[in-house]
Amino acid sequence: MKTKKIDASLIKHEYLSLIFNFRGTKVMIDNDLAMLYNVPNKALKQQVKRNISRFPDDFMFELNETEKIELVTNCDRLSNLKHSSVLPMAFTEQGVAMLSSVLRSEKAINMNIEIMRAFARYRAILIENETLRKEIGELDKKLNTAFKFLLEKIDALHEVKNKPRNPIGFRIKK
Repeated sequence: MKTKKIDASLIKHEYLSLIFNFRGTKVMIDNDLAMLYNVPNKALKQQVKRNISRFPDDFMFELNETEKIELVTNCDRLSNLKHSSVLPMAFTEQGVAMLSSVLRSEKAINMNIEIMRAFARYRAILIENETLRKEIGELDKKLNTAFKFLLEKIDALHEVKNKPRNPIGFRIKK
């Protein structure tokens, strides 16, 4: 079986597309990891199953059928999993780190370093987004206060403008 080669620069620039959220956890799918490590997916799964004690549930889990369908639906590049009878494995950050001890090649170690950096960048982006969200919320409150003040002033001007005025000019008696 031929494996696709993915350069480490893919992880540096497009690492977000390789990290998914399943069961409230950020994970990478075995198919992507096999391409990154330049090993057949079947060989990666065999190594994991031979060393299953190194992969507790918080390191690796198999997706269920519903999650597999969701993954294939949302990610075109994983369409080859659509008709597969084998469920994909999902590896957390710790599970990816454990893979480097199971796959002992130099390529696996180098890719593992890049993947760990990708997870770190992903966490940093999430933290930045949370900080940015808080700053936008504070700015929104300030703008709402300023708009409320301006609207009150405009309403006050309308009240003054709508006061009945004394008529000017001649009055004609009826």
